[in-house]
Amino acid sequence: MSKNTKNALVVGVGPGLGGAAARRLAADGYRVALAARNVDKLSEFAAETGGLAVAMDATEPSSIEAGITQVEEELGEIHTVVWNVGGGGFGDLEKVGIEALELAFDTNTRGLFALAKRLVPAMAARGDGALIITGATASLRGKPFTTAFAAGKAAQRSLAQSLARQYGKQGVHVALIIIDGMVDLPSTRERMPNTPQEAFVSPEGYADAMSFLLNQRRGAWTFELDIRPHVENW
Repeated sequence: MSKNTKNALVVGVGPGLGGAAARRLAADGYRVALAARNVDKLSEFAAETGGLAVAMDATEPSSIEAGITQVEEELGEIHTVVWNVGGGGFGDLEKVGIEALELAFDTNTRGLFALAKRLVPAMAARGDGALIITGATASLRGKPFTTAFAAGKAAQRSLAQSLARQYGKQGVHVALIIIDGMVDLPSTRERMPNTPQEAFVSPEGYADAMSFLLNQRRGAWTFELDIRPHVENW
């Protein structure tokens, strides 16, 4: 591996967007660290990408700190982060409790804040780095069934925008990918067996969008990019 190879950390690796992002980063020449709450589930992705598997609970700042420290000790400084985590119960106000709101905020915003606090200033000091965040349409519009989730995602979008405005001038590309649709996963296919593949968000298409953002010229950076299936109503 070239000594000039950049290190990337993907937080939230699984069979959908996170796994696709990790594979694409490895194909693009990055050394990849793969983070998830259950590190045992990362063995397949680590084997595919030659990456480092790291245990990280995105709702716990101490776990985020420990995971980042492990990556730095084993790979070196982190140039790129893909924050692909999201949580929060679904339902209207009468069906969700305060714990759903707390989960949405802790997962989408508090964890991102802790990670950014730890890594982004160092990126800015180097004058180079990237933070790609997986967002959702719920960050732009709240509906009854996203009462808790939308609040967390809207806060995440505001945080991302604040980071982009502060650190873009210092060479850190902060970008948000808005996911508008159901992601193509085994679990969603099982719940929606008669839905054609083209109606799902493609994980590989998400990885293409991520790679596009990471390879933009500094004279034409994108902050917010929305992706959806071509048949999605929007």
